[in-house]
Amino acid sequence: MLTASMNMAGILLVTQTGGIGAVLLMIAATLFFLYENIAPPAGDIGGSSMDTKRLKQLGRGCALVLYTGLTFPFGLLWQFWSFHAISGWTTGRILLYLLSVLLWLCGEGILLLNGCLRLMISSVQMGIRYRVLLCLCWWIPLVNLFLFYRLYRLAVQEYETELEKEELNAVRKESECCHTKYPLLMVHGVFFRDFRFLNYWGRIPKELMRNGAVVYYGNQQSAASVASCGQELTERIRQLVEATGCGKVNIIAHSKGGLDARYAVAKCGAAEYTASLTTINTPHRGCFFADYLLEKAPAGLRNFLAARYNGTLRRLGDVSPDFLGAVTDLTAKACLERNGDLPDCETVYYQSVATAMPKAQSGRFPLNVSYYLVKHFDGENDGLVSIDSALWGDVHAILRPKGNRGISHGDMIDLNRENIMGFDVREFYVNLVKDLKEKGF
Repeated sequence: MLTASMNMAGILLVTQTGGIGAVLLMIAATLFFLYENIAPPAGDIGGSSMDTKRLKQLGRGCALVLYTGLTFPFGLLWQFWSFHAISGWTTGRILLYLLSVLLWLCGEGILLLNGCLRLMISSVQMGIRYRVLLCLCWWIPLVNLFLFYRLYRLAVQEYETELEKEELNAVRKESECCHTKYPLLMVHGVFFRDFRFLNYWGRIPKELMRNGAVVYYGNQQSAASVASCGQELTERIRQLVEATGCGKVNIIAHSKGGLDARYAVAKCGAAEYTASLTTINTPHRGCFFADYLLEKAPAGLRNFLAARYNGTLRRLGDVSPDFLGAVTDLTAKACLERNGDLPDCETVYYQSVATAMPKAQSGRFPLNVSYYLVKHFDGENDGLVSIDSALWGDVHAILRPKGNRGISHGDMIDLNRENIMGFDVREFYVNLVKDLKEKGF
């Protein structure tokens, strides 16, 4: 209503006062637009957490980019019509027109820059690629329009997804659907550590905690034999039980972490402290491609890689990293021998999750490279682990995609913090833990 009134007033002012009136109107309209929309509302989002503030900035950035895209072409056309409609073009009117256009472009440019900066700072889904492309190509005609549009679409999808999740969590806040009888122990896979500022599980733990879960981490070494990591996990569980009085834990383990956890339960005495063990994309029956690579790789190359990795991880805090021990324990041969010596404990509930990629392009580097090798040796897989190898105990879920996107080994730990169309990894874990709660764990 206000915009329509301003437009009508502008037409009357142009008619009565000519070019000077148009310039003044453009200045007034631009200032008003800046005042009203420099921080447009992003919806009714309560709270003051970092995530909430980020979401507000994301919504405001989306609004600014949208407003700029809508008003820019119409503003230029309106100015051209308004000046042209007043008794033709003269040198003075042309200068006034150019000044008016310049002022309009400055106002629009400020809004667009503001919006883009908000999106670049607050968006998670944009990734490094689009940020770099936008910084390098913002001045190239058509290319910059495509990037602005792509940036806007990604941000809108992210904003709508996160806003919906905020609303969902607000509705179920009181129920604490993830507040299980026993706390969660999340166990990482190979070649990673539970660093404070680099979360192996992405946005998953925070989502679980927002819904009532109590979450701890395995803290075992990044690369060592299954036996060594199993002993570390057992000691970690004992410490948690003694410190908190929780009695037991629910283990959720990804990749090799599932093998470490099974060893801890079966061989190291962790069974009495474990209520359930859920393995995610764990190679229980090993990876045949790992056997192939170890056999074909020259001994010099294996030793070189092991020495470099072990040296680096010692500096990062690992006490006794063992690159070759970790890799060897992932082979099909090693898993077959170990499985015969690791019977499931009757007092522990076992379940597993497996996922698959329909093609190499479904995953990001390096999973898109390893996919064909794994498929050749192991069959349908997530980029590293086959479905057949990942199944153990009760099957909680086998996630086969309907489209071409797929769910990779990294997607199941939210490695890229990516919102996948048709699959919400955070909600998947909420439902998984909710199911554990309903089972009495």
